[in-house]
Amino acid sequence: MSGRTAVVLFTRDLRVHDHPALATACAAFDRVVPLYVLDPTLADHSPNRTRFLHQCLAELRDTLRGLGGDLVIRRGDPVAEAVRVAREVGAEGIGLSADVSRYAHRRERRLRAECDRHRLALRLFPGVTIVEPGALRPGGGDHYRVFTPYHRVWSVAQWREELAAPRRVTLPDGVAVGRLPALPKGESPQAAVGGETVGQRRLTQWLPTLRRYDDIHDDLAGDETSRLSPYLRFGCLSPLAVANRADDRGHPFVRQLCWRDFYHQVTAAFPEIAAKAYRRGATEDWRYDAAALTAWTEGRTGMPIVDAGMRQLHAEGWMHNRARLITAGYLTKVLGLDWRPGLAVFSRWLLDGDVPDNSGNWQWVAGTGNDSRPYRGLNPVRQAERYDPDGGYVRRWVPELAAVAGKAVHQPWRLPAEVRRTLDYPPPLEVPDADPVWLR
Repeated sequence: MSGRTAVVLFTRDLRVHDHPALATACAAFDRVVPLYVLDPTLADHSPNRTRFLHQCLAELRDTLRGLGGDLVIRRGDPVAEAVRVAREVGAEGIGLSADVSRYAHRRERRLRAECDRHRLALRLFPGVTIVEPGALRPGGGDHYRVFTPYHRVWSVAQWREELAAPRRVTLPDGVAVGRLPALPKGESPQAAVGGETVGQRRLTQWLPTLRRYDDIHDDLAGDETSRLSPYLRFGCLSPLAVANRADDRGHPFVRQLCWRDFYHQVTAAFPEIAAKAYRRGATEDWRYDAAALTAWTEGRTGMPIVDAGMRQLHAEGWMHNRARLITAGYLTKVLGLDWRPGLAVFSRWLLDGDVPDNSGNWQWVAGTGNDSRPYRGLNPVRQAERYDPDGGYVRRWVPELAAVAGKAVHQPWRLPAEVRRTLDYPPPLEVPDADPVWLR
């Protein structure tokens, strides 16, 4: 067989548009094997994400078939399987998008060693972030620890060119493409559907609201945020393409994309971010209360705004960003519980749950991460009255309180006793030694 062949290993980049590894391989090689390996070590961590992933893979296969190729599916260790496929098709090398988690770093090291052993080239490409982790460094440091100076530099940095999808993908003759697994069940009945087309459509439909972003992004009841995060997490959407569509680096929405890049460069420098406190000298004097953790997880703390957020998480596999801050702040700063079990609960349910953003934000709220004011806290009642002033968000997700009108829904413990007796809703959790400022 004449001509040159390469393997492109897909990971968190399940798209064909603006995919540097795929675009480069299709331009430089005669045949390309788009490969995804179902890794059993990552299976079942989140039924919601597993279902979303399989939807993404099914659409990616259809798209690649439309380009003349296919998505080759294997099961097992991604390093071993990628090398095995490369050798079977006589490939010269393997390309993939660089990533930052501890798992991704370990996969890269092992893959590089195996490629060297089998005389295969290995090339890593950008694509998971807008600006590559490590591309921006402060004087005298390996990464930015504070967001504001990072954002200042990020906003004026030169971004790479956005790449079109390849016009054609040609597979080697005789390669076994493998079957996609049956679509598994998720746990959240209202979870979004995965895939590049769905993500692109959602982006197009949402973009006209950019001019109102400052007014709507914290409105819990209005629910007009982009909901693009699952599609960015799985790479159905290119973050660069999303930023380019917004067409304003100074826009508050694009600032959120910068936060995503910020946490990726933090995680690249501190891969233990999901397990260890990032901030040097951070105090971690946590309480341990299994009953309180369970009540928080199940959305029955007696704090309506918190319970609403947790119930949205269970129903949709997603939670409004303001509710994430409130629920995480309640667990860590009001209940005084360790942030790591909270991170684990979010990691199980969230479609967009990834190591950099999920861990970075939890540590920020807990005061162990990148917040320059680590002792700040969010009063849940004040947050509720500010961002859900009429109580519509709470009544939507806590139907036990549907009959309580207006902002009174945020403090049902203050209702007359005869009214409270008609509500099937618990009183607030008792918090030993809690600073009463959190419940004022």
